[in-house]
Amino acid sequence: MINFLIAAAALLVLSVVASKFSDRYGVPALLLFLLVGMLAGSDGPGGIYFNDPALAQFIGVVSLALILFSGGLDTRYQQIRPVLKQGLSLATLGVLVTALAMAAIVHALLDFSLLESFLFGAIVSSTDAAAVFSVLRARAVHLRGRLKPLLELESGANDPLAVFLTITAIQWLRAPEGVALADALLSLLWQMGLGAALGLLLGWGMLQLLNRFTLANHGLYPVLSLGLVLLAYGLVSAAGGNGFLAVYLAGLYLGNHDFIHKRSLVQFHDGLGWLVQIVMFLTLGLLVFPSRLPEVAGPGLLAAAGLIFIARPLGVLVALLAARLSWRERAFVAWVGLRGAAPIVLATFPLLAGLPNADQIFNIVFFVVLASVLLQGNTLAAAARLLGLAARPPRARNFPIEYVPMEGVKGRMREMTLPPDSPVAGLKIVDLHLPDDFLVILVAREQDFIIPSGGLEIEPGDVWLVLSEPESFAHVLTQTGGAAKDE
Repeated sequence: MINFLIAAAALLVLSVVASKFSDRYGVPALLLFLLVGMLAGSDGPGGIYFNDPALAQFIGVVSLALILFSGGLDTRYQQIRPVLKQGLSLATLGVLVTALAMAAIVHALLDFSLLESFLFGAIVSSTDAAAVFSVLRARAVHLRGRLKPLLELESGANDPLAVFLTITAIQWLRAPEGVALADALLSLLWQMGLGAALGLLLGWGMLQLLNRFTLANHGLYPVLSLGLVLLAYGLVSAAGGNGFLAVYLAGLYLGNHDFIHKRSLVQFHDGLGWLVQIVMFLTLGLLVFPSRLPEVAGPGLLAAAGLIFIARPLGVLVALLAARLSWRERAFVAWVGLRGAAPIVLATFPLLAGLPNADQIFNIVFFVVLASVLLQGNTLAAAARLLGLAARPPRARNFPIEYVPMEGVKGRMREMTLPPDSPVAGLKIVDLHLPDDFLVILVAREQDFIIPSGGLEIEPGDVWLVLSEPESFAHVLTQTGGAAKDE
């Protein structure tokens, strides 16, 4: 037991240290986590023998649910609303076209049957945005226009369809005559519809519970929120809906409303997301036997090339056919097809189903993920710059104040930035005659935070942290020419 504890702790610490290398050199963190797991495995110097696909799948499914909830919690609906149609098209039609194109490629190039090829295409059909944006942040790249919310929405919503296609393909392989296409389509509509409806309903329920269920010990709120997420995934899955879609939408709904201890809970789920991501990649790395990868290097390279240069671009082309995007933006979206944890987790499904060629499929999928991370992950920043889509990221401003909404308080805490040409620059705050329900709590100026008084002179570029009701906030924005940012 002590040896296991030491090994687990050492792997966690080593993974976090490896993430520092990722930040400095732009190497995708997931690749480093996988490599740490592989080195710790039975084929590496660690010598840890692990060959339990069921446990790996359980860890992967729970981790993906928590990561998707955290992603939804951190997504602003106002940002994704303009790209809602394009994002959903990528997450549905784009995934389907990618899976079908990969099926055709794999069937033509590798020794797989048509159904096995479709299974392989379904497994690798979804993207991994966590890896994409960790690379972009590491290289200090900020995307112009609406590309970032588009890619965030796609990645948060495309796993459910990939899971459905994978399970359907396995059912067809186990009983080719047992599942009719019409039944599969009805099942898809039911799972997605029920998952979406229950996800939003459970998100509303989480909001009500967090705001109305008062706990004396604030440290219990993260425990409560964690339990609610896992309960939401379990209940929706048990009801026949898509649990992944449900937890993403529940997080999206909750994150776009005020609730008690919001900042600390968002930070908790962000940290939890990193923890389960590390554990998941370490587990998947342990599950792989590196000595078996060279024998699938040829098929793996062919499959990776087909995915990166044919299937993904074709899926993007079809999904964004009616979108108002430039060819540069379409090309970048096509290149941002980085595969990560989801395909490896899905590749454990055939193993547990006992399908022929399941081991070969798993090893080739793992090789495809490695190739995708190495090639696309290391060139995303360069691609953004080459296509003229990169800009300097805005400097993050973290105010040292958390707002806890309470019953009876209608105001919201928000940030507003005064532009260089603000008509109120040079005036004092008292000269603005601000509404009674508009309170300037803190002013960020350069590297300093200033506690404001009525005599504080306003300077262009000031960032105000204010507590206000929506009507007064909109009025002051118009008066000052400021730009708003939700807290």
